[in-house]
Amino acid sequence: MNSAIVSCESPDSLRGDSMLSSHTKGQDRKPNGVQKDPRSSHLAYGILDIPPWYLCIFLGIQHFLTALGGLVAVPLILAKDLCLQHDPLTQSYLISTIFFVSGICTLLQVFLGIRLPILQGGTFAFVAPSLAMLSLPAWKCPEWTLNASQVNTSSPEFIEEWQKRIRELQGAVMVASCVQMLVGFSGLIGFLMRYIGPLTIAPTITLVALPLFKSAGNDAGIHWGISALTIFFIVLFSQYLKNVMVPVPVYGRKKKCHISKFNLFQVFPVLLALCISWLLCFVLTVTNTLPKSPSAYGYMARTDTKGSVLSQAPWFRFPYPGQWGLPTISLAGVFGIIAGVISSMVESVGDYHACARLVGAPPPPKHAINRGIGIEGLGCLLAGAWGTGNGTTSYSENVGALGITRVGSRMVIVTAGCVLLLMGMFGKIGAAFATIPTPVIGGMFLVMFGVISAVGISNLQYVDMNSSRNLFVFGFSIYCGLAIPNWVNENPEKLQTGIIQLDQVIQVLLTTGMFVGGFLGFVLDNTIPGSLEERGLLTWNQIQEDSKETPKASKVYGLPWGIGTKFCTSSCAQALPFWPRLDHRGDEAGVSQLTLCSQTSSGKHLRSVTETKM
Repeated sequence: MNSAIVSCESPDSLRGDSMLSSHTKGQDRKPNGVQKDPRSSHLAYGILDIPPWYLCIFLGIQHFLTALGGLVAVPLILAKDLCLQHDPLTQSYLISTIFFVSGICTLLQVFLGIRLPILQGGTFAFVAPSLAMLSLPAWKCPEWTLNASQVNTSSPEFIEEWQKRIRELQGAVMVASCVQMLVGFSGLIGFLMRYIGPLTIAPTITLVALPLFKSAGNDAGIHWGISALTIFFIVLFSQYLKNVMVPVPVYGRKKKCHISKFNLFQVFPVLLALCISWLLCFVLTVTNTLPKSPSAYGYMARTDTKGSVLSQAPWFRFPYPGQWGLPTISLAGVFGIIAGVISSMVESVGDYHACARLVGAPPPPKHAINRGIGIEGLGCLLAGAWGTGNGTTSYSENVGALGITRVGSRMVIVTAGCVLLLMGMFGKIGAAFATIPTPVIGGMFLVMFGVISAVGISNLQYVDMNSSRNLFVFGFSIYCGLAIPNWVNENPEKLQTGIIQLDQVIQVLLTTGMFVGGFLGFVLDNTIPGSLEERGLLTWNQIQEDSKETPKASKVYGLPWGIGTKFCTSSCAQALPFWPRLDHRGDEAGVSQLTLCSQTSSGKHLRSVTETKM
């Protein structure tokens, strides 16, 4: 007899699964015996709850705005090396495309992937190898594309210059994504995680952003005053005012219109800083405080340098696969992007566990992690086919937003995916972000890249940093990850084997700092003698430990519409590494879960929940 009893099956039930826990040894234990995370008891909506539709829309838009900085940043970083720095209209098309594809990938991940409320979007892990590939002599932009006065954005010659570069990126991303799908759907990710520890992950993620300091500095240097102001506002809102509650008007069924307090600065620090700096640039442009001469310092801080984009961009534009032409493939690009794929996979596994803790869900089992990584690979394949110039991955900042809002409902992320789809089809939205003044973008990049580097270093908290072994592994990996790419960029002619394709592969890999640092960290950490505790693998493996296949885990991570439980339950399907496992044992012995749901006359469930111990 199944000991989990639920007395209401209505799809509108709100609190049954996330706010109810049976007890075997006191109020602080879950049914599976794991210490209960105190954060899960304060969730407004759990992962299986369905908030009211208007709340889903509001929170979905909030998730879109939270991811906005990262989504917009990737196309803007790639623009210069794609020869598009003087073509804001095409930049707006890339921004709209990445919005659209991120929406598709988010829906795929929530319905068929890990099934946790995680937003998908462009990844910085692909930026470094992409820039390394575009820096090859064959793909460097001609001098005339760097001069705004010589660029005719509608000429066939210019269009072919940037399209052939993005088609090369498309092909590399699509082939590398097949590797990610293979690793995910075959279950190899679990095997790899045994050997990839904090001393491999820390230099890899740190070197994702560190080499981009030159690009961020050049953009900020267009007008250091505007950039410094943008940085000031981001730091002010995200660090000093993050706990300040701002009164905002709210409408509720019981209280109707009333004033409620909201962590505005904590949730939207980047967006608020961009808007204020953007407005200031507009005022300085209207008053002609900023110079009018294109050769003068600070000219690119004017808002009218890209003003024609809004009038040229269509109101609606539907992105489609192959919109830039048929993708091309080169070995150099593929190997470089594969390095980014490995970094992205490792980071995503950590995001899955963090998200599960924040929404009160059991740790994700193996089949869910395999499926999540495989679907991310499928998302990268779609991103390559659509021509974003990038891939997709799980967004850590949106995982953090779950802890702020205390809303872990999957339906909210489904709404966020739909918002991304709509924004991707609304051409004026992408055009608006393409007109952000360059120094404002530079200030945002300086802050974002610094945070990404710090996130990589934070993985060292699991490692004994009093150990000279660990200090050597990390320090040497980081330093070589900066020194070797710098030398190769300055001396490309000294790495000539006579085989052009091999030369390109070597140059792309050795100019990708995250590959050099991650590879050295991996080799040294797995060959230099050291205990598991010293290397941080004991704590690391405990965090990555798989959950038991309890009924709640099956409900959270199982496939929708009865797939794997009512349909496709053959032994062949069960043998697949990404297929949900049938559990006929029921819940833990001696545990019963009873949910009593009552309904009002309008058919809505009350929030009262009765907890019973058998």
